Amino acid sequence: MNKKVFWIIVVVLAVIIAGLVYWNISQHQEMNEMVEQMTIEKEELEEEYEDLAIQFDGYQQMDIRNDSLQDLLSREQQRVQDLLEELRQTKASNARRISELKKELATVREVMKGYVRQIDSLNATNARLTEENMLVKEENKQVKEQNSQLSTLNSQLSETVIRASMLEVTSCTLTTLNKNDRKTKMASHIRKLQFDFVIAKNITCTPGLKDLYARVITPAGDLMGEEESKLFAFENGEIPYSLVQQIEYAGEAYQGTCYCPLAENETVQSGYYTIDFFCDGNLIGSFPFQIKK
Repeated sequence: MNKKVFWIIVVVLAVIIAGLVYWNISQHQEMNEMVEQMTIEKEELEEEYEDLAIQFDGYQQMDIRNDSLQDLLSREQQRVQDLLEELRQTKASNARRISELKKELATVREVMKGYVRQIDSLNATNARLTEENMLVKEENKQVKEQNSQLSTLNSQLSETVIRASMLEVTSCTLTTLNKNDRKTKMASHIRKLQFDFVIAKNITCTPGLKDLYARVITPAGDLMGEEESKLFAFENGEIPYSLVQQIEYAGEAYQGTCYCPLAENETVQSGYYTIDFFCDGNLIGSFPFQIKK
């Protein structure tokens, strides 16, 4: 082999070796760039998974009144946690798995969008139902207030009707009588009290026979003619009376007279007396009068 051929071979080999060295350096540099790029993508993907996990935490803290949806959210949240843990353990050089995990993230996001729509729909429904419930409560409150007002009004009307149908003694005069039923002014001679009274006209009162009771109260506060058997009904009880008289009331003004005789040993005191009239369980008139010495 002559020198010329030798040098040609040397030059060719040198070129080949230089080419191989350059190619190896280029490949190594491309590999480093690829690993660096995958590392960046891996970190970004981890951040996206972490953001998604935070979103799931936020939804789990919401008042979601749907057990099935709550369970689905819990499962997807656990799935995100598992994928994030796997991503952290995956080497940046494993481009295939990182790409698969990126696709998994996209899938979870789509699933989550559906859940978000359901949550928004539930929240909107709950808000509407809450508003409707508040309206119903307000309406019920107004109805109760109206019923209360009507009840009060009915009670007032009933009381008015009762009062309107009550008899009323509008006037009463006293005449004192002796043992011969003659008028006397001397207290020591009085043996009977005569009361002339007038009952007003009342067309709303039920006509018919009525018992008119009277209580005569002495200046000392005692009841004249009090006896244990002489009782009448008044205000859910029974009280004694001095005298009773049956009258026939027809709705027109009624003039009547009643008498309160003194007991055998009873004497009349000077001073102010009171006579109270009762009918149908109601006090229908009260009049003071004076007896002098």
